[in-house]
Amino acid sequence: MPIKKNTATSEGNITATEKKIPATRKKAVVSAEKKEKKEKVVTATNKKVVVTAEKIETKVSAAKKKAVVTAEKKEVKATAAKKKAVVTAEKKEPVASKKASSPKKNVLDETEIKCIADAILDKKGSFICSLDLRPIGTAICDYFVVCNADSSTQVNAIADNIEEMMIKNCGRKVIRKQGKENAFWIILDYANIVVHVFQTEYRQFYRLEDLWADAKRTVYQE
Repeated sequence: MPIKKNTATSEGNITATEKKIPATRKKAVVSAEKKEKKEKVVTATNKKVVVTAEKIETKVSAAKKKAVVTAEKKEVKATAAKKKAVVTAEKKEPVASKKASSPKKNVLDETEIKCIADAILDKKGSFICSLDLRPIGTAICDYFVVCNADSSTQVNAIADNIEEMMIKNCGRKVIRKQGKENAFWIILDYANIVVHVFQTEYRQFYRLEDLWADAKRTVYQE
């Protein structure tokens, strides 16, 4: 008898295989779509990164421009300040020259300083000197007269005698004064001359002459 092949089984296997192929294709299509979506996401991310980088670059460029503009403004201001300082110095120089070249005023100043020095010596003040501040453009007056004494009583006595002698011999009243309440440093302001009467320890502490070391110094003794 001829052998019959099991065609039903074979046909069943073929049908199952055929069913698997479309499922595999669908899976492949889904994977491809997912891959495409991922690529789109990656592309979008890359674009975002590029845009962010461009924004950062724009900000950096703006910051650099701002820094350059700020530096230029500062340079302009510095140049203007230098020009102003030069102009101010030029204005002060003729004034200083005019003061120095006035013989009458020089004689009057020397007379008044001598009067102050004599008033100090009369009350036994110590280490009397005058400082000529005229060549110094930043000085608030023409001369300082500086001395010291060992007690507040003596400091007050010197200051009072200076006021009295300046009125009597030079016809000048003090414009303003300060320090008499404590008498460790009395200042008498005559506009062109400012007198400093220290207690000894305070003169050594403040070292006023050292602050005006460029000024010409004249010492007065008995």
